[in-house]
Amino acid sequence: MLTGTVFSQNQRHISGVVVDSYGVPLNGATVILKELSSGKVTNGQGEFSFFGNFSGPLTIEASFIGFGTHTQSIQNLNTENFPLKIILKESSFELDAVTLSAKSRIQEIEALAFNVEVVNAEELHNTTLDIGHALNRVSGIRIREDGGVGSRMNISMNGFRGNQVKIFVDGIPMENFGSSFQLNNIPINLAKRIEVYKGVVPVGLGADALGGAVNIVTNSFDKNHLDLSYSYGSFNTHRSNLNAGYVSESGFTVQLNTYQNYSDNNYKVKVDVADLNTGQYFPNQNVERFNDVYHNETVIGNIGVVNKSYADRLLFGITLGQNYNEIQTGARQVSVYGDRHSRGNIIMPSFKYQKKNLIEGLDVTLNANYNLGKEEVVDTVHRRYNWFGEFIEYEGPGGELSNRHTEFENNNGIVTASVDYKIDERHSLSVSNVYNMFDRETSNLLNANDDLYAQPQQTNKNIFGAGYQFEEENWSITGFAKNYNQVNIFDQSYNPTGNYGDVAYRRNKDHFNSFGYGFAGTYFFTDDFQVKASFEKSYRLPEPNELYGDGGILFEGNSNLKPESSYNYNLGAGYWIDLYESHLVNIGGNIFYRDSKDFIRPVLNQNQVYQVMDNLSDVTNLGFEAEARYSFKNLFSAGANLTYQNLRNNTQFEGAQTQESVVYRDRIPNIPYLYGNADMAFNFKSPLNTSHPVSIGYNLLYVHSFFLYWPSLGSSKLEVPEQLSHDLNLTYTFGKEQNFQFTLECRNLTDENLYDNFSLQKPGRNFSGKIRYTFK
Repeated sequence: MLTGTVFSQNQRHISGVVVDSYGVPLNGATVILKELSSGKVTNGQGEFSFFGNFSGPLTIEASFIGFGTHTQSIQNLNTENFPLKIILKESSFELDAVTLSAKSRIQEIEALAFNVEVVNAEELHNTTLDIGHALNRVSGIRIREDGGVGSRMNISMNGFRGNQVKIFVDGIPMENFGSSFQLNNIPINLAKRIEVYKGVVPVGLGADALGGAVNIVTNSFDKNHLDLSYSYGSFNTHRSNLNAGYVSESGFTVQLNTYQNYSDNNYKVKVDVADLNTGQYFPNQNVERFNDVYHNETVIGNIGVVNKSYADRLLFGITLGQNYNEIQTGARQVSVYGDRHSRGNIIMPSFKYQKKNLIEGLDVTLNANYNLGKEEVVDTVHRRYNWFGEFIEYEGPGGELSNRHTEFENNNGIVTASVDYKIDERHSLSVSNVYNMFDRETSNLLNANDDLYAQPQQTNKNIFGAGYQFEEENWSITGFAKNYNQVNIFDQSYNPTGNYGDVAYRRNKDHFNSFGYGFAGTYFFTDDFQVKASFEKSYRLPEPNELYGDGGILFEGNSNLKPESSYNYNLGAGYWIDLYESHLVNIGGNIFYRDSKDFIRPVLNQNQVYQVMDNLSDVTNLGFEAEARYSFKNLFSAGANLTYQNLRNNTQFEGAQTQESVVYRDRIPNIPYLYGNADMAFNFKSPLNTSHPVSIGYNLLYVHSFFLYWPSLGSSKLEVPEQLSHDLNLTYTFGKEQNFQFTLECRNLTDENLYDNFSLQKPGRNFSGKIRYTFK
C-alpha cells in the first residue's frame, strides 16, 4: 500500500463529471485530452478520470450523441479546481442511426468479479409488483410468503433464506425496520435498480450476510420530477404511490415518496374443516379467508442539497409509516383465527452524505438512521373459530391462542460508513463499518406489573471490512477481510426455590467475535466472454426476532441460538452474442457450493403453532443456476432461468449421541430445490395511434414438489406438490409526451393452488389495473 501511495504521488489526476443542462449525469460520453490523444468514456454517474505525468496547458474535449461538443482549456494543473463539471447542451442536428458501445451502469455492475445480477426496476414501474415479487423473477431467488398482500415474506437464495440474505436500501442494511417497511409493501416504483449479490458480498455492503445480499438502489433524481400511480385489483386490493422531487439551480432539493397498500385478502383456500359443535369432518373445502385485512401507509421525505462542492448528496430525512394486519392462521393452515391482529409503526429519522473525490481519488459515504417505531399484538377475544367462520364464545378473559395485548418498542439504530480510495487506475482500497444497536422495551397492556415483559432484550452488532482491488484491462481481482462482533443482553427465567410458580430472572450476556475473509476475480477472454470466481468465509449473527421472538405473531424466540458460518464457493461464466441485424443472445451460468456450520433454520415449536429458529450443526449445498435471454431490437425479448440446489443434512451425530442420525444426508425439508422462471415480451405500436406504444408480457413461475418434513421420517412425509403459475400483463402508453401508462395484469391465470411455507396457501387467480402519470 505504501509503495502504491508513493507511486501515485509522482502522477497527476484529472477528474470530472459530464452532465446535461438539467444536471443529469451522461453515461457513455467521450472525453479526450487532445494534446495526449488519450480518451475516456464516462461511467453511470457521468464521471471520468485521467492518471499520468501531465503538464499544462491541456485541452479537454467532451462529446455525446445528441449534444454539442464542449472544449475546455486547463492552463495550470496546480490551480485548477478538480473535479471539473462539464455541461453539454443538446444539439439540434438529427442523426439517422446511432450505435453506442459504452456500458450502462447495470452492465458495469454485472461486469464486476462478484456473482451479481441486476434488475432494471424502471422497466417494471408500470406493473403492480412490489419489490419482493420483482425479485421472484431473478435466477437463483425464490420469494417465500405466507399469503396475500402484507403477509410475512422472506428471500431464499441458492439455499440460504430469511435473514441469511441481507437486504439493503442504498447500501443501508434494512434490519429491524419493523412490519411497516418490508419487501412486500414497498412498490417497485421506489427503486431504480436492484442489485443481487449471490454468495460473496462486497465490502461496501458491510453486513453479516451469510449467503448473499440485495441492494435496492432508489431513484436519486437531479432535476424536478413527478411519478404518480394508482392500481385496483382482486380481493379489494388498492395500491397507490407518489414520488416527487424539486431541485433548484443552487442544488437545494426536496424529495417525497409516499405509498399505501390495502387488501381484504379474502381469497379462497382448500382446507379440512370440522364442525365446532358436532365434530363432523368436511375434507377439502374451498372456503374464504375472513380475518386477513391488511393495510399500510408510508411517507419518506428528504431535504438537503445535491451537486455541491462539499457534497454530491447531503440529505436529512424522515420515514413515517403504519400498518394493520389481521392474523388468519398460525404457522400451519390447520390453525384458524377470527379476531387476532397486529399493528405497528415506523418513525425513523435519517442522514445521508455522499461525496466522490472529497480529496483526489477518495470517495466517502456516511449514512445513519434510528427507528423509534412500535409493534403491537392483540389477542383478547375469547373464542374458538373454524374455517367456516363459525365460533364458540367462552366466558371470562382469554384469547384465541393466548390472552395477550403486548407492545414492543423496537428501538433500533444503524450507522454505516464507507471509504473508497483509488490509488491509480489499477489499485484501489475500500474500508467500511456498520454498527447496529437494538433495544426492545416490552409492556403487557393487560397487566402493567407483569415481570415477564420487563426483561431486557438488547443486541449490539458491529461489522468492519477492508478490501483491496487490482484491475487490468481485461481482468481484476479483489481481496477482503471482515470482523464480526456481537453482544446480546437478556434475562432467562429459572425457579430459585423449586416451588411451583416461583419465577426469577438471571442476567445473561453473550459475546461473539470472529474474522471472515474472501476474494473475487474475473477475466474477460473477449469483450463478449467473461468468467468469474469467488470465495468467502462468512458469518451470520442471529437477529433480535430470532433470539427474542416477534411478540406472539408467528415466531417464538430462542436465546440459545449460535451464529452460523459458511464457506461459499462460486464459479460462473457469461457469453454475449450479437447476431445478424440486432439479434442479441445472452447465456450465463453459475456453479455454487456452500459448507455451513450451525445452520439456522425454522422449525415448528412443540404445539406446532409458532415457528422457532434452531441450529443444525452441518449443512452442505451443491447446485447450479443457468439463464438464457434473447432480444430483437426493442420489439421482442424472451428469457428463462433454472436453479437446482441440493441442501443436505451433513450432521452425522446429534448432540452426544453415538448412533448415526436417522436423517443424516437427508435433503433439508421445506425448502424448494428445483425452480425457475420464463418470460417474454412483445412491443409494438398501437394500430389506433402509431405514436402510442403497446407492450404485452408473459411470466411463468415453476417450483418442483418438495417435502415439508424430513424424507427419512416416512410417517411425516408430507409433500408440497409441483407448482406452475402463469402471469399476463398489457401496458398501453399514451399522452402528448407519452407520460400516461395504463396496465392490465392477471396473475396465476390457471388458478393453481400455490404454497410456500408449511403449506400456507397463496392467492388464486387475480386481476388488477394500474394507471400511471410521469413528469421529468
